[in-house]
Amino acid sequence: MNALTDSKQEQSRIYWQCRRGMLELDLMLQPFVENHFFRLTQQQRLALATLLTYPDQQLLDYLLGHGVPHDKDVADVAEQIRNTAGT
Repeated sequence: MNALTDSKQEQSRIYWQCRRGMLELDLMLQPFVENHFFRLTQQQRLALATLLTYPDQQLLDYLLGHGVPHDKDVADVAEQIRNTAGT
């Protein structure tokens, strides 16, 4: 398997994790992964994966700017998502 295939599989896996069942999250997360995933560094991709492990309400709070994750890398990715979503 080559690196491109691995990256596309990783994007698909992350995209699937973005399907949360909360419309507000879906509208922020899915376009971010579709349009910006391949621009992220490996460290940022790991931070995104960590962010997606948070419960929906906590994730929504972070993406709306009602709190900041303690992990700086996760906070940076949350800010990127927030900025691209225009919230």
